[in-house]
Amino acid sequence: MYFFYIDESGSRDPSPGTANRPKDHVYVLLAVGLFERQWRPFELEISGLKLELAQNLRREEKGRFGLADCEIKSSWLRHPPLRQRHSPFLAALDAGDMDRLVDAFYDQLSARNAVILCSVIDKRKLLASTSHEFMHRLAYELLLERIEHFMRQYHHRHQALIVVDDTNIQLNRFLALEHAALLRRGNRNMFFPHIVEYPFFTRSELSNGVQLADLLAYNVYRVFRDEYPEYAYFQSIRPYFYRRRDSTTIDGITVWPETSPLVELAGRA
Repeated sequence: MYFFYIDESGSRDPSPGTANRPKDHVYVLLAVGLFERQWRPFELEISGLKLELAQNLRREEKGRFGLADCEIKSSWLRHPPLRQRHSPFLAALDAGDMDRLVDAFYDQLSARNAVILCSVIDKRKLLASTSHEFMHRLAYELLLERIEHFMRQYHHRHQALIVVDDTNIQLNRFLALEHAALLRRGNRNMFFPHIVEYPFFTRSELSNGVQLADLLAYNVYRVFRDEYPEYAYFQSIRPYFYRRRDSTTIDGITVWPETSPLVELAGRA
């Protein structure tokens, strides 16, 4: 079995704004996949480091932190005010230890032979009446297609379990129902025989896999928002995106719609 941890980057507001008041026009949904035997060493590595850092902070009398307090989010790393407000653990770490923790997450891509897949929505192409639930469902369906392609290509005898950040009850229910419908009838492109029946919802503070997906999703978001594929953090994760056998281009990124100028960018990424 493969575990695919999913998280998003970009605003859930489906409106790109206007020419005079533009908003965030890119929404990214990303999955990072680990084979079942890689899950335990991944958890031991990351959780062990978090506990070590928490113990050091306790000795330095900078606070007492359990694993659930040691969540890492891209936005907290990039914005000190958010870090101070939402993560006493990260705020208490010095720059060296914070870098050490971030590097440990990224190092797991190679150490655990992880695979990355994602969908990118160009919100400039959405109808004005589009809801955030519909946008999320669209991104999710496209992402499941990438996962199904990967499983067929490399692991056709295995199943894929989808692990999703538990955001709110309404969106969880909407997503679970859509997931079940896709597995029952497929979509216009394919059926999904390798996907497990229902997604598994978990709080991000309890899942190092979801936290890794959060870090990776921002890198993709940054590339497509700024249309800058040379972004250094993206280049560091580029080798881990899904590719078909003998393919020289990334097959793990899908952009909606096909008329979006971001499609060409995906080809250059």
